[in-house]
Amino acid sequence: MTLPHETGESPGCASPPRVRTSLADRIINEVGTLDQAMHDALARTPTPTLDPLMMRVSNAANYTRVWIAIAAALAALGDQEGRRAAIKGLTAVGAASISANLVAKHLVPRNRPDRRSVVSGRETRMPTSSSFPSGHAASAFAFATAVTGDFPQLTLPLYGLAALVGYSRIHTGVHYLSDVVGGAFLGLAVGLQVRNRLSGGAERGGALRKVHTSRCPTGS
Repeated sequence: MTLPHETGESPGCASPPRVRTSLADRIINEVGTLDQAMHDALARTPTPTLDPLMMRVSNAANYTRVWIAIAAALAALGDQEGRRAAIKGLTAVGAASISANLVAKHLVPRNRPDRRSVVSGRETRMPTSSSFPSGHAASAFAFATAVTGDFPQLTLPLYGLAALVGYSRIHTGVHYLSDVVGGAFLGLAVGLQVRNRLSGGAERGGALRKVHTSRCPTGS
């Protein structure tokens, strides 16, 4: 039998219970640690050549301006197919923005990064909403996913631009890496839903028109 004094405990005192954390809690804590480490490393690293470019990219995506401009170009230059892709892209952007900013940010409140340690030259507007997920990344990947269903030749430039927008939010100290990754996955999911639903509607409409045409007399 072990006596209390042999374990270093005072007689009559029980050892405090061990706090067990779940696997999900441990993963969240470790992701947060990695996020902070990456933020600190970027904040301390001077990049005077990249800084103006990243600020322009980040600001261009404010209020979905860059996606509206690309959609307008598609509609003007792409005939019916371009107009259809533009509608899909802007619908996906709207759905992703609502999902990120009005739903997800309220479900997952998170403080924004502390930009006091960020080197000068990266000043951009710091939103007051929750940091997770990145609405910019959600909109960017939603647009790219919805549009490339009709224009697969734009896959590389649109996804490349979406990734650049996401990184610009990290570079300027507005978001953590996991915020952007979460926004990107949300945008991909929303973009796929919009692409599939609107494509299905267009296919059904085309089928109905064919049936109607086949039933009409040709006059010969």
